[in-house]
Amino acid sequence: MKKTSIKLKFRASVIPQKEGTLIFQVIHDRKVRRIRSQFKIFKEEWDEAAGRILLAASAPSRCSQLQIIRFNVEWEFRRLRKIIDTLERSGKEWNLDEVIQKFDPDINKEESVFHFIQAQILHKKQLGKIRSSETYQATLNSFMNFRQGIDLTFDMFDSELIELYEAELRNRGVVRNTSSFYLRILRTNYKLAVEKGLTQDCHPFKHVYCGMDKTVKRCLSFEEIKRMKELDLSLKPALDFARDMFIFSFCTRGMSFVDMAYLKKSDLKNGYLIYRRKKTGQLLTIEWTRQMQVILDKYESNPTQYLLPLILREDGNERRQYQNQMMKINRSLKEIASLVHLSVPLSLYYSRHSWATIARGKSIPLSVISEGLGHDSELTTQIYLDSIKSIEVDRANRKILRGL
Repeated sequence: MKKTSIKLKFRASVIPQKEGTLIFQVIHDRKVRRIRSQFKIFKEEWDEAAGRILLAASAPSRCSQLQIIRFNVEWEFRRLRKIIDTLERSGKEWNLDEVIQKFDPDINKEESVFHFIQAQILHKKQLGKIRSSETYQATLNSFMNFRQGIDLTFDMFDSELIELYEAELRNRGVVRNTSSFYLRILRTNYKLAVEKGLTQDCHPFKHVYCGMDKTVKRCLSFEEIKRMKELDLSLKPALDFARDMFIFSFCTRGMSFVDMAYLKKSDLKNGYLIYRRKKTGQLLTIEWTRQMQVILDKYESNPTQYLLPLILREDGNERRQYQNQMMKINRSLKEIASLVHLSVPLSLYYSRHSWATIARGKSIPLSVISEGLGHDSELTTQIYLDSIKSIEVDRANRKILRGL
């Protein structure tokens, strides 16, 4: 049998200080073919004697890039070796032209990881899960940046690759919860690819952190919220509006801002707000209170179908309007925090945590709090939720708002 050898070579650029190209040299039947790879490194990053990429001498950020290049090169090397082994086992005559033809660096759409995740993003949008599509897009952008734009197939996923990605996120200064968030979304897509038969499950995420660290509680005391409410902001309408939206969220059991923005006038009837959470689709009923009505009366009626003056035009850009309003309000809340001497980076999300924390402090049962927040995914409290009536939650809310 004619022996075939494969070696990794480096071809330096003719232009000084420019990256050169890594090349696969294949020798078979005394014939030589050089297959140009899509990977480039600098001359000082190549060990000619050992025929490998040097890592130790590089800066940490560059070392991380070289690790992913080396991973890709080693994968391509194994793929090339597999093509040759298959041809050799066939017992038929073959030549290097056949190898080159089979060794196509382009990945078709059916096998592409990037295309697969992009298809999931589109599917999320079609289902109306816009926030989920945005988090998937953020994960894809992050992973593509790590891969330096070089696509791959799901059977290239192994522990080494995923550990390299986690290390790269850490080197970029990404906090562990954010890193875990990206990895969980990536893992979800990997498992879906396994279900669709695109690869076998090699459990590539078993050595990376996909949990949730406890974060600093983002909550205010009832006294701090009351100080905010009583603050005279009549000469600062932007701050006044931000404060009112924060208080409205608190009064509505920590309603998320996206749900506030999309509340419709038709959702308020017979003294109750009845709406579905954007995040979970859960139907919630909230008793309409005096504090909520005071805020609503303060502003001119919205010309759109929406209850609050957050989305003011129905022109197809409703989501962008909601996002812009959220940024403006959160910016204003930072200023309000300074005015009432709060040592926290105040944002709309504090209202939700504050409601839950204050409720707990008033000995309101955890099951009632969970129902009030609309936590339908918390298995530990779900047993109690089936028997909780809306009136109990409203009674709890009145207890919290008493004196506000």
